[in-house]
Amino acid sequence: MNHCRWNVLKLILFWIPPLCTLLSLSSENRVVFENVTEKTGITWVHENGMSPERYLPETMNGGCAFLDYDNDGWVDIYFVNSGTSAFYKPKKPLRNALYRNNRDGTFTDVTEKAGVPGRGFGMGAAVGDYNNDGWTDLYVTGVETSILYQNIGNGTFRDVTVHSGISTPGWSTSAAWFDYNNDGNLDLFVCGFVTWRPELNIYCGNVGLRGYCIPEIFEGGQSWLFRNNGDGSFTDVSKEAGIANPEGKGLGVVAADINDDGWMDIFEANDTVPNYLYKNNGDGTFQDIGLFADVAFSREGKARSGMGVDAQDYDDDGRVDLFVANIDHEFFSVYRNLDGEIFEDAALMTPQITRATRFMSGWGVRFFDYDNDGDHDLVVLNGHPDDLVARYQSAVAYREKPLMFENVEGVYRDVGDVSGSPFQKLYSGRGLGLADYDNDGDYDLLFCNNGEPPALLRNEGGNRNHWLGLKLVGRKSNRNGIGAKISYSVSGKRRFHYVSGGGSYLSSQDHRVILGFGKQEKTGEIRILWPSGTVAVLKDVEMGRYIEVVEGG
Repeated sequence: MNHCRWNVLKLILFWIPPLCTLLSLSSENRVVFENVTEKTGITWVHENGMSPERYLPETMNGGCAFLDYDNDGWVDIYFVNSGTSAFYKPKKPLRNALYRNNRDGTFTDVTEKAGVPGRGFGMGAAVGDYNNDGWTDLYVTGVETSILYQNIGNGTFRDVTVHSGISTPGWSTSAAWFDYNNDGNLDLFVCGFVTWRPELNIYCGNVGLRGYCIPEIFEGGQSWLFRNNGDGSFTDVSKEAGIANPEGKGLGVVAADINDDGWMDIFEANDTVPNYLYKNNGDGTFQDIGLFADVAFSREGKARSGMGVDAQDYDDDGRVDLFVANIDHEFFSVYRNLDGEIFEDAALMTPQITRATRFMSGWGVRFFDYDNDGDHDLVVLNGHPDDLVARYQSAVAYREKPLMFENVEGVYRDVGDVSGSPFQKLYSGRGLGLADYDNDGDYDLLFCNNGEPPALLRNEGGNRNHWLGLKLVGRKSNRNGIGAKISYSVSGKRRFHYVSGGGSYLSSQDHRVILGFGKQEKTGEIRILWPSGTVAVLKDVEMGRYIEVVEGG
């Protein structure tokens, strides 16, 4: 068989769904997800404020966060809503919602008691312990305003926005807590979207109907980097750090050490303009190497509509890879890290992702090990931003199915059809959260939808394989251990897990890490490289439980 025919055969084999794999998944060993929202007592519904004027922020929001705000070892949930603003006056008062985990499969709304109702037209949330006191704090982004809530530790939060010095005039979207200068304190990166005000809203229509405008017609807005001063206050270092690009249109951000030099870098997904990959120079400044690294444009040299992002080592070669969800007809990007600062878009080598995402518009996204076999699978939440899109595009819909891809030796296979009924539903998806809310040893999912109820999905079957949960507690490093690199072996193969900052879209994840071991009965050696450079080694730890790992202890 000649080389050309062999390549054609390989493409055919990849593009045909892996029926043998799917058929071999019996109901006994299949991992499925169940929508348990009603069972848990969550009644909050997102209101997008959709108006005849089709103001752009209406279709962009719907963020959420998992956080253990009361330190009881069970993650709680925070939802971000729209609210009163210059362009939206709700008929009835709206607020964000904090749901406390009752540790019995149900949640209780404690928003008023906790003091976190939000204000203005909210977008998303980022969680992190910025003052290293052991209590998770909360940052909320929005249009015209943002909020920093300090966790007091008694079940309540304090609005310290003014005192903190964090100011993001304009429209902020996703945010990421991470320690860019390795001083042990979490700093904050905030995505700035377009320059938009109600008076700048223009008529954008198709088939005689007014729709939502594409961001391309608006001027860009700069993002922000706030340095943690260690005393509860922050300094805006955006310009001196080199990230205050006025042409950006940031929607998604993830912080990770992409070149393994000990300094966390920043990847920002931009909508209709090139993506930015900010290399950390280690001296307080960053350099955008997105064009050089080949992550700024598509293969055809076009800027795409970057929305949700994530970073993880999906092929276990010890280097951080990137994923970007784009809008329909642009395909999603799987950026494989080749040498630390050069990437290749491996989407064509993962044809099931290419085929599944051709007509999709992706937002929330996360690498995670859904079946605890040791590798990083992938979930994407989808939904088109224009509610009228089906009127002028026959193959594209406003509400779309979420996607689940199983990682099989570095190749992704679409397993959405066998992942439970929630993956057959249509959503106006935006934010996506990831956590083990019921502490049973597998990752559950939270879909946050625009103008609709959220969907909490319980993982059924992921914990059939062996697992170990880690809660990292930094001492010299930041308290959350963001930036840590974890390595361990499963069936003789070395696996890597990077604790990144940010990721997904408008959402935050449980800071705990679940390591999957498949059928392996002993953990062997687990190596943790802390951001400070300290190394911890764990050997043959008892599995099937969560443990706390304290840096230096």
